[in-house]
Amino acid sequence: MRELDMIISKYQELRLQEIRCILATVVHVEGSSYRRAGARMLVDEYGNITGAISGGCLEGDALRKALFALDLQENKLVTYDTSDEDDAVIGAQLGCNGIIQVLFEPINYTDRHNPCELLRTVAEQEVPMAVSVVFNLDKSQQQLGTSLVTDENQAVSGQQLPDDLQQALLVKSREVINENASCFAELTTEEKTDFVFIQIHQPPVKLVLVGAGNDAQILAQQADLLGWKVTVTDGRPTHANKKRFVGSCQVIVTKPEETLKNINIDQRTCFVLMSHNYNYDLAVLKLLLGNAETPYIGILGPLKKYERMLNELADEGIEVSKRDLSKIHAPVGLEIGAETPAEIGLAILAEIQSVLTNKGARPLKQKTEPIHDTKQNQFQKITL
Repeated sequence: MRELDMIISKYQELRLQEIRCILATVVHVEGSSYRRAGARMLVDEYGNITGAISGGCLEGDALRKALFALDLQENKLVTYDTSDEDDAVIGAQLGCNGIIQVLFEPINYTDRHNPCELLRTVAEQEVPMAVSVVFNLDKSQQQLGTSLVTDENQAVSGQQLPDDLQQALLVKSREVINENASCFAELTTEEKTDFVFIQIHQPPVKLVLVGAGNDAQILAQQADLLGWKVTVTDGRPTHANKKRFVGSCQVIVTKPEETLKNINIDQRTCFVLMSHNYNYDLAVLKLLLGNAETPYIGILGPLKKYERMLNELADEGIEVSKRDLSKIHAPVGLEIGAETPAEIGLAILAEIQSVLTNKGARPLKQKTEPIHDTKQNQFQKITL
């Protein structure tokens, strides 16, 4: 389950029990930090925490700050400076060297646009969404907080905002969704300056495993831990059944030529052909060729198997386009010395992640620049 889903689930539980809670969100990071902007945790009035805003360095003090803001029933912005090695508030560090802005927002259950309700809207969608969190570095000013969510069609949910501010957020939200990149902006009027973090939220990765063998069981479990939505398809009801797979998996018994009938493919739907049946895998591969949506098709097995597939397709007069060839990963997975099913699963998931994020999957120690793009942390100045 994704961290966001865990927070929403906990929020709904607390709401039913009428237990007060507060949402903490990292809204900006300058320098290095274990978690980036957009990390969240939910704290209830008894001090129980769901989610995390750091690797454990900040949670202790953040819990105290959260309970204080909860008692005041006011949004509060707190600054943590992890570059100060003598700061006893931070405690044991991970060697980070950054300034972290954390916004605390008490949750009003009677407000249908409270921050957790807006996040629930995001979690329930299967399209990219932009979440606008408005804050002010001048802590004497009002902290508007999680104010607006919107999709690519500008369907909006959120608080009532001044027209100029809302229009600016809508324009920037559209850019965030189109560019698939979160942003920070400094919005200035004659009266005041607000800062906003607009976060891109992508729906979960959909992983379709063609084959329900023992190795697919393990891969499904691993993908489930990542919060991915897993579908397993196979022609054997002895293998493709709910008893063999984690509860969140969709399991479909189907002939290979009917595999895609019950699957809605989008740009985050990835396939791994691992039925251990050559003809079954080949039949499904034929269905996937020419599909403009799916970004990844992995084929389990040796290179000779894939070459045989290409030769048989050519014999049938089926030309595999360059675009399709770029999507096909055969043999599937990164080269990490994987031998066991769990290790092979790790290699497959890591490769899918690198494809979806367009990263090279190289060791981080080979990077000469910061792990994260620090340019994205800069505020874009906008006059309203």
